[in-house]
Amino acid sequence: MATDDELFDFSPDPENPGWHFWNLKDETIFNGAVMGKLITRKESSSSGARCRLRMFPERRHENLQGVIHGAVTQSLIDISLFSAMRVVGTGNAGPSVTVEISTQFVGAGDPQKPLDAVAEIVQETGKLVFLRGTVEQEDNRVAAYSGIVRKFTPR
Repeated sequence: MATDDELFDFSPDPENPGWHFWNLKDETIFNGAVMGKLITRKESSSSGARCRLRMFPERRHENLQGVIHGAVTQSLIDISLFSAMRVVGTGNAGPSVTVEISTQFVGAGDPQKPLDAVAEIVQETGKLVFLRGTVEQEDNRVAAYSGIVRKFTPR
């Protein structure tokens, strides 16, 4: 089984100081093929550390109303669970699978602005990670979410 370092580019992003790439090295599978460039960074908040995952919307991410498609927002949320595990959790996001995501869409995403999923770990056990977060664009909140990830031990 490949390691995270063999699968992911988590190197510093020279265009965005303080941020790291969160991209699969194989750009033909989902993250790269659908989402495009993703970057992440660790932040501090009053409740502790959190992880900000940013995407840069393109025309292909829009729906018929000209806003970011809900499926794109949902995908960003799912990916944010794993970036948070790596950035503010134990440091290892794989091998793991999403068990549950609950999402409340509260606004529309503007395709002209970066879209951020900001996640924090609520609790991490030996096999499960419980997370929550918001999807934001500057002062605009697009969604709130919670999720559970099941960790597996490498074979």
